[in-house]
This record gives sequence, C-alpha cells and structure tokens, in this order.
Amino acid sequence: MDHKHGFVNGLDEKKPVFLHPSNRWTGVLTAIENNRAQPQTWGLWTLGSVRKIKILSFLFGLMVTVLIMASYILTRDQKGLFLTPSPYHLTVESHPAQLPLNLSFATDYTVVREVVRSIVARVDFSQRRVPDLREVREKEPNIFSAIPLKFLPHLKNPCWYEEFFGNVTADPYGKNLYALYSKRFQAIYDHLRRAFPAHLHQHTGRQYRLRCLPFFYIIGQPKCGTTDLYDRLRLHPEVHFTTMKEPHWWTRKRFGIIRLSNGFHNPYPLNDYLDLFDQAANQIQDHLTSNSSKTHKKVDIIIGEASASTMWDNNAWVYFYDNGTKVEPPFLVQDFIHAVQPDARFIVMLRDPVERLYSDYLYFGMANKSVEDFHERVSESLHLFEGCLAERSIRSCIYNTTLNNLMPVRLQVGLYVIYLLDWLSVFSREQILILRLEDHAANRKITMRRVFEFLQTSYSAEGSRHHKEPCLQHQTTSQSKSWPNAAHNQGDPAELLRAF
Repeated sequence: MDHKHGFVNGLDEKKPVFLHPSNRWTGVLTAIENNRAQPQTWGLWTLGSVRKIKILSFLFGLMVTVLIMASYILTRDQKGLFLTPSPYHLTVESHPAQLPLNLSFATDYTVVREVVRSIVARVDFSQRRVPDLREVREKEPNIFSAIPLKFLPHLKNPCWYEEFFGNVTADPYGKNLYALYSKRFQAIYDHLRRAFPAHLHQHTGRQYRLRCLPFFYIIGQPKCGTTDLYDRLRLHPEVHFTTMKEPHWWTRKRFGIIRLSNGFHNPYPLNDYLDLFDQAANQIQDHLTSNSSKTHKKVDIIIGEASASTMWDNNAWVYFYDNGTKVEPPFLVQDFIHAVQPDARFIVMLRDPVERLYSDYLYFGMANKSVEDFHERVSESLHLFEGCLAERSIRSCIYNTTLNNLMPVRLQVGLYVIYLLDWLSVFSREQILILRLEDHAANRKITMRRVFEFLQTSYSAEGSRHHKEPCLQHQTTSQSKSWPNAAHNQGDPAELLRAF
C-alpha cells in the first residue's frame, strides 16, 4: 500500500491522515483499523510508517501540553479578571490601576442604571455597636497613659503639663518622623528646638513642657473645600493650627501607613503627633506667663487640626482590630478621639458628592485622564459595590478595606450620611458643624460667621476679612473641575451617581 501524509481542512485540520487505496481521505484511527482488518502480512516498511504515525501523534500531544503549561506560567501573575468574572472579587489583592477597564459607558449605561437601582434597593442601615470606654482603653493603652483625663482649667484649648526628663541641650525633635520626611518642618523644628529650653516650666525643682491637643478638627471631606476653610481660619489671631495641615495621625500614621498600597512603615508615636502642636503651645504658654497669677484671665487661643481623612478613613481596622469574626470594624477613629476628648468640636465641609467624585478623580492617581476613562471607572466601581452589598451590609462595604482598594474611584467617600451617623453615635449634634461648599462659595461671610460662632471665637472687624481673601483652591475646585457632560448622549452619569 502506498501511504502518503497530508492535511485536511475543516474539523480534521492539522490531523495527520493517509491516502487510502480507495482514494478516500481518512484519519489516523480509521487507517489503523482498516489495516488491521486486512489479512496481509506486515512488511518492514509498513511497520516503519506506523511507528512514524505514533511518533508524530506523541509529538503533537506533547506540543499541545507544553503550550497549555506555558500559558499558565505566563498568566499566573496576572491581576486582572479573565473571561466574564463576577464583578466582586474581594480575594483579589491588586491595585485599582491594574484592573481592566473594559466597560464602555456608552454601551453599559442601561446596565449601570440597573446596578444603581439594585444598590439602592439593598441599602438597609442599622445602628453600629459602640464599644464601651474600657474596651477602647484596652485597645490603645499607650494613648491613654500619656493623655490625662482632665486638662488645665484656665485654657480654652485642651492642654496639660508633662514632666520632661530628657537633656535640655539635646534635640527633642531629632527623631520626630514628621520632621524626617519634610524639609519644611525641619526649618520649623529648628526654631522650636532653639526655643525649647525657654518654654520649659519650672516647678518644685522639676521641669515640665506644655502639651496640647486640638480644640477642633476639620475632619472632611476630601475635595470639599477644607483647604479654603483652613486658610481663612488661619487668618484669625486666636486660631492656630498644627505645623502641617493634614497629619493623618488618627487614621494612618499611628499605624505606620503612609499610603496603604505601599504597605506599612514604622508607626508614628503619639509624641511625634503632639510635637505638631508645640508652636501653638508656645504661644499659649507665653500668654499664660504674661497674665497675672491673681487675675487668672482665660487664654482664648485655640488649635485646629485639618486632616480630611479623619471622618471616613478606617482602612487600618482590618489589620489591627479584626478578630476574625466581624465584617464591620469593632472600633472607629471617633471612638478613640471621644475617649480622650469627649468635648472636642468637629467641622465637616461637604459638597455635591458627584462633583466631589469627579474632582477627586482629577486630583489623584494616574496622569492620563479623560471623561470616558472616568465613566468606565465609575461603572466598574458601582459593579464592585453592588457585589459587596449582595453579601454584606452597607456599613461593612463602606469600611471594607479590600473593596476600597479595588474600586478605581473612591465612591465610598461620598456616602456622607453613613459617616455622619457613625460620628453621631459617640458625639452630640451640637459638637459637629456641617457646612456645604456650595453655600460657602455663595456667601463666605455667612459661612465664616457660623464657624466662629461654633468655635466660640470673636468675629471682630479684623476677623471679618476672612471672607474677603481670594482662594485659589476654591476656584480650582468649582470651576476647572466641574462635572463633564454625558458621553454620546447615552444618559446623564451624574443622575446615576446621585441616585447611588
């Protein structure tokens, strides 16, 4: 028999076949079966052909196996989602920028609208369990061993004297982590270091330094005009701030978080945070020493702290407070602040959450930005959030660290009501002033008057200039970062997000 090798098209493509004497194309197995049925004697050349067939079949199978194994090896480090995965994969540890952004807003508008409706329908808010004071103190004993239960009575700002045991000639700020990472603070701390010995209080042969916490906090939200408010308050002679606007100590630095995506660093000690108030504390002490001991005139200087993460960022809880059984954080930032400062005051500046989200998108992250990219990132984030709500409560999803890292845009920051209700679970309504950026932009005079009344600070003729100063931050936020028009007339994405 005269066998020849060839290839056929269609289903048998790339399968080795033989040309049968009846002029039919047939596969390997058919040829072997036909040959078995023939009562002819096998020759050496026939056996050689069969061996070649087996060798080619083996090599073909081996090649396919190698290709499959190579594909697994090449893709095992992929962080993306393959085929058509579930939109919610909390076990995937990847940076949001690495997620595939293949959702087209123009084609998925209807789908996203249904996702938003699904999210709204699943929202079922319940009150959080507030930990008692004993639990809070046991969780962070170093904080409560350093901060006293009562503060100096003749000061409006919460301050106390702490005994100083170190060498007066040594640099008290030499190991401060805030100073190590900022050249600007190095210059400020050089001044504080030179002034340090003169501000030590001598009493019964011992030396004491004045330590302070903020009288008030500007706690949020990001891209809502907090910098504008901060700049205007700094103009008031009785209002002082930390040496940096946003220390982020309560939410990040005390855990060693600079950026969560970069892992953990050395935790910033409480003393490093308290050092940020020393410049204002020196001013308070100067007023104390200048007053007559008989008059006991109250010093009205107050200190503020303006970390815009304080209201919402509790991403560290899963690493430090998770006991393995809870899906909601057992402790929030406000629990610890309330434990040391039950009388503290808080200012919250909010804006249209949709405008806030777009401004947030423009300010943070990668360089190449576009309206289409924003729409895709919003769509993906909504899908992820919907997937979380299918399994957990809205509070659990908002405080879910993995979900927050996965979402390409920070949707959770705009869910103001959840954060406010959680803050109101430990502080009274009278301790929290809520402002709207839109109202502030329309009439800064009224806004600043409300702020000074809330802080129980005079609104004098000198203070009235706070509403006249131009503010570049507000102009940038409200004008150049306004909401984009809907793409391709496929609907208004702003309405979808407002519904969300």
